[in-house]
Amino acid sequence: MEIIQVVGIGILSTVLILVLKEQKPMFAFLLTTAAGILIFLFLIGKIGTILGTLEQVAESSGMEMIYIKTVFKIIGISYIAEFGAQIVRDAGQESIASKIELAGKVLIMVLAVPIISIIIETVMKLLPA
Repeated sequence: MEIIQVVGIGILSTVLILVLKEQKPMFAFLLTTAAGILIFLFLIGKIGTILGTLEQVAESSGMEMIYIKTVFKIIGISYIAEFGAQIVRDAGQESIASKIELAGKVLIMVLAVPIISIIIETVMKLLPA
């Protein structure tokens, strides 16, 4: 039933944005950003629940927590980069949105290097010499 609240916020803010857009475009952009942040804040509790459950599963399987925390950071970077790019795209700045996405991809690659190295080392140990 929470999706009804999110959709309600989305529809209400869209109607207000359409009314404001012609007369006060800056206020329409601010309302767009505020609605996006409100929906994001609404979802933070759910994201925390998912991360907690995945952390418990990783602990019970004996996985080193450094890897699961790195994966969580990668997921966080991707969501934040996408969220920021969408807000900038809403303001009509496609070029800056692309740069935000590029920065997110580079930061994800930087975090993924240790995990990729471990995977390559593991595969090399499995291959016959």
